[in-house]
Amino acid sequence: MQQHLRPASILPVDHEKATLIGRVWSPAAGGPMPVLVRGTELFDLSALARTLSQLLELKSALAAIQAAPALPCIGGLAQILGNTDPRARDAARPWLLAPCDLHALKASGVTFVESLLERVIEEQARGDASKAEAVRRSVVDVIGSDLAGLRPGSPAAMKLKQVLIEKKLWSQYLEVGIGPDAEIFTKSQPLSAVGCGMEVGIHPQSRWNNPEPEIVLAANSRGEVLGATLGNDVNLRDFEGRSALLLGKAKDNNGSCAIGPFIRLFDTGFSIDDVRRCEVSLRVEGLEGYVLNGGSSMAKISRDPLALMAEAIGPTHRYPDGLMLFLGTMFAPTEDRGEPGQGFTHALGDIVSVATPRLGALVNRVNHADKTEPWSFGIGALIEYLGRRG
Repeated sequence: MQQHLRPASILPVDHEKATLIGRVWSPAAGGPMPVLVRGTELFDLSALARTLSQLLELKSALAAIQAAPALPCIGGLAQILGNTDPRARDAARPWLLAPCDLHALKASGVTFVESLLERVIEEQARGDASKAEAVRRSVVDVIGSDLAGLRPGSPAAMKLKQVLIEKKLWSQYLEVGIGPDAEIFTKSQPLSAVGCGMEVGIHPQSRWNNPEPEIVLAANSRGEVLGATLGNDVNLRDFEGRSALLLGKAKDNNGSCAIGPFIRLFDTGFSIDDVRRCEVSLRVEGLEGYVLNGGSSMAKISRDPLALMAEAIGPTHRYPDGLMLFLGTMFAPTEDRGEPGQGFTHALGDIVSVATPRLGALVNRVNHADKTEPWSFGIGALIEYLGRRG
């Protein structure tokens, strides 16, 4: 994985013009600290805020960062990236973390037509990959494969809903895909996300799973969207396909929430409109030489990113430490990796790269969830650490 963890590979193409913030574990401080990327070096933002959550709560985080020129340098990004892989880490030197801490980790589901159809197929196949192709043909015969122009909650969508109910093909996934209400669920717990260079985890009992490349919005407690980054919403298709009530087991395992490499704050050169135009690519490289390429075009999302954020936080859902919101993916790989008819699933050691030019690249290696680096630094540990720092 080390060859993927170079500044030129993971930084945005225009990083010299971008305001990029993240987190680094500092052995000298004994815990995490917020950082700013300048060139290819990382600078300590602790003088402004001790957590990224606190930083985004400032009246203007961007202005505060731009007005703080004398920041201590923690080290070069190349060296810190090179020390992030848990299998090759020197615990005496800093390493990169996910660019979020106390934020709630939320996700939007079924926001693209392609993933909508695949969720219905999972449900109809009851999580059995060998049945997926036959189910896919029967579902597409009735629903069709071109729902891109169908606005969720519109009269046309409600008419289609009635037709599908009559044909006994209505699904809980179609309800949130074309119905009036979006699916917003809890992806993982605060402080549990893994960053670029770390391992992502799949449940050892899963036999049908896949990465989900997504853009992740960063918002404060007021619901103000201040920036964006990349995410991998690791998914177990067999668990969720058996029952939607297994969503917690399908979505929330050790290392199953990857976010990074950095949050790019919105400014005059990068805004929510740029997010709406992003093309998110995915590359999976297996140890056996297998390569899979795919991607998501944000132009094809069925609900606007800000509309999704408005459903996630507001008068009925408050998050005093802010939140990170995955926007969903259109990527659901269907090509066979092994036996015919079994579709795609991860193999241990896969290198997964989620990338888009204006946000950089998030790179992780796949392992079983019970074999990934143990998550031990929670909210209690953070409180103790901040108390020591004063």
